[in-house]
Amino acid sequence: MYRPRTRRRRWLAGLAAGAVAVTGLGGVDASAAQAAPHAGKDPRLMRILRSMSLQDKAAQLFVLQVYGKSATTAEPADVAANRRLYGVDNAAQVVARYHPGGFIYYGDNVTDPKQLAAFSNGIQRAAAAQPLRVPATIAIDQEGGIVARVQPPATQSPGSMALAAGRSTGDARALARITGSELRAVGVNQDYAPDADVNVNPANPVIGVRSFGSDPALVSDMVTAQIGGYRAGGVTPTVKHFPGHGDTTTDSHTGVPHIDHTRAEWERLDLPPFRAAIKQRVDSIMTAHIVVPSLDPSGDPATLSRPILTGILRDRLHYRGVVVTDALDMQGVRDKYGDENIPVLALKAGVDVLLKPPADAQGNGVFPRQLAAVVNAVKSGELTEKRIDESVYRVLELKQRRGLFRDPYADESRIGQVVGTPEHLAAAQRAADRTTTLVKNGAGILPLRPGGRKVLVTGWGVSTTASLGTEIARRGAVTTIRQTGLSPGQAQIDEAVAAARDQDLVVAVTNRAWDVKQEPGHNGPGQSDLVKALLATGRPVVVVAVRDPYDIAWFPEVTTYLATYSYTAEALRSAAKVLFGELDPRGRLPVAVPARDEPGTVLYPFGHGLGY
Repeated sequence: MYRPRTRRRRWLAGLAAGAVAVTGLGGVDASAAQAAPHAGKDPRLMRILRSMSLQDKAAQLFVLQVYGKSATTAEPADVAANRRLYGVDNAAQVVARYHPGGFIYYGDNVTDPKQLAAFSNGIQRAAAAQPLRVPATIAIDQEGGIVARVQPPATQSPGSMALAAGRSTGDARALARITGSELRAVGVNQDYAPDADVNVNPANPVIGVRSFGSDPALVSDMVTAQIGGYRAGGVTPTVKHFPGHGDTTTDSHTGVPHIDHTRAEWERLDLPPFRAAIKQRVDSIMTAHIVVPSLDPSGDPATLSRPILTGILRDRLHYRGVVVTDALDMQGVRDKYGDENIPVLALKAGVDVLLKPPADAQGNGVFPRQLAAVVNAVKSGELTEKRIDESVYRVLELKQRRGLFRDPYADESRIGQVVGTPEHLAAAQRAADRTTTLVKNGAGILPLRPGGRKVLVTGWGVSTTASLGTEIARRGAVTTIRQTGLSPGQAQIDEAVAAARDQDLVVAVTNRAWDVKQEPGHNGPGQSDLVKALLATGRPVVVVAVRDPYDIAWFPEVTTYLATYSYTAEALRSAAKVLFGELDPRGRLPVAVPARDEPGTVLYPFGHGLGY
């Protein structure tokens, strides 16, 4: 087991004016400010809280998705989509009408760092124009590796499992700090990372390489390192997905996962990284839309479970930070209760922030109805306003902790000095160079000698195969590229086999070749069939698994197998260096690789990795 200054003055002046306006409304007096129930609370935040209407308070608990690439977009498609969700055209109008707590960016919101910084500043200007002048949380999923909404020129982390293969908490912290600083430079102030799930199920369809691995101690060490890194970069880290999403074969985006761990198994496997994160006083924890009968036999998903979120997370683990739901448009939280009931149930369970309300079956946004449901629940007595105030205060306190009341804006003149700098890119490459794992080298093919051999690079990924082919060609080889996709059919396999027959070497790239189910949403057996057909040509074959390392169980006869856990440019460069012996493979498996259909039989144990 592993052991801009002018803008800032305007913002502050506006905040002060807002505070004066609030006082003038009679919402605050000196005796109330000193009342015992608010002992230890920040007086400024309490003044803001008291100035809010009930609807303002409820809205502050929502983080919304919005369409477009600017806060004032007038693009017809974006406007139409936003009107379906919110009845207004763009993010600035959403702020003006509803005063939500914040927004989450997805890939469709991002073109480049300068655009994203301008978008973020537009949101914050809209927030500053409102009477309360509460800055917006602007969040994103930027875990690294396969989950990265901001692409190059931003620096790309190789991802969780890759970093864990390198076993360097220093690299984990450094890449989180770099990611955090680059996000803050474009106006993002909360990252929904790192992932604290312990991936003990090789067939997990939704976590996999997003996890640091299968060992709770390793995951705990890497998670705590990244918490410190994100904070140092200036963003709020959010560990996820409590109480642990690492042992499921169901994707919570499309179904309701059931985790069958006993209470003892949960405490041994799933709890340690979250306990470690809480010990580090992590600012935010995201819930999982999973059912865990040993923790709550009601059948409610954890997001809606008071025994889990209040009984365990708040009362037993003494967590005092912000609890945010996973996205509320995911099926894992929508099956049992109607969409309008979910926010109220989540708040009763112990949640603070409600992320990404869904659209209904007709495509109309549910958020206005969910907002009204929270307000009505207070009016009816189902929720108390005191309970709402607790969550709103936590949200405001977190915004203050991140310096958003002081200055929420991105300095658009300095983006190039922070985002994708040579120093950051070099750090990402150094980290990636420590992650590539040589799992098998039975035929002694590696390391390759530079020279004029003919090499076919085939398998998954247009840019992946092309990038790897380019790296190999730089070492003197004549390369042919045949990209076959996630689910190659027989015609594509035959074409690759024909191309292989006159080659000196074949490099086959796989991406979750283990996902052989022939159902919608799955890869099917095509990648496995491709590798086996290439082996049958008699040509030397090197398989490079660029996502989950488990693929080899579906073609154990392959003699040469590398795992990169990632297909960033840095990871592919590292793989090429290892292929040619320019780099000694230093990565070690952060999971065990079991035999196909025999989970009790281990092909390659945790910690395995060959060197030269």
